[in-house]
Amino acid sequence: MVSILDNPVWTALTGPHAHFAERAGQAVRYRADVAPFTAVAEPAGEQAWADLRALAGPGAVVVVAGGSAAPPEWEVVEEISGVQLVDAGVAGAPSQAAERLAAADVPAMTALVERTRPGPFLPRTIELGTYLGIRHGGALVAMAGERLRLPGWTEISAVCTDPAFRGEGLATALVRALVMGIRGRDERPFMHAAASNTAAIRLYESLGFRIRSRPTFTALRVPPGTA
Repeated sequence: MVSILDNPVWTALTGPHAHFAERAGQAVRYRADVAPFTAVAEPAGEQAWADLRALAGPGAVVVVAGGSAAPPEWEVVEEISGVQLVDAGVAGAPSQAAERLAAADVPAMTALVERTRPGPFLPRTIELGTYLGIRHGGALVAMAGERLRLPGWTEISAVCTDPAFRGEGLATALVRALVMGIRGRDERPFMHAAASNTAAIRLYESLGFRIRSRPTFTALRVPPGTA
């Protein structure tokens, strides 16, 4: 079952998140206002890359995570080394300070993401799952939520705290609260982080996550020509 984590975007968009998907044959992506991720069926052959080219269009930039190397004519725009962490005994716990965030909170969530840069957060990302936040004086100062949804697994993402409030355990409280909810659905949590974000990785490991794999997140430019 753990092998479904090897191609999580494909697994999510051909499963629990299919209603957010745009698909062409062996290629799939989230709708543009939901998440920036694309995926191809693995092992990815010539047809899979042709399908992704048709789906995205020549000149577009797509983001893929791990998997087979792209054909040489696909330009690598950026590569980010990452880690995938899985539940290895994380203790879930409720948080009295946390509240569930809603669509009306998206402007405040976007502003917090812009200040802290935890990863992509788009206008409809909140629809992917439960997002929790903590406020101080009415202002949103910390948040975390659910992003990729796979059979039996849910990804915790967008974990961020305003710099003025770091060191107070807010991220820990939010992650534990999300873990409790995920476990309540008989699922297990997993996470992704940039390999360079060593402080976050240490925090997640201290909570009971372990590194499972080290995927590379690659932004590729679709080669020119007929889509």
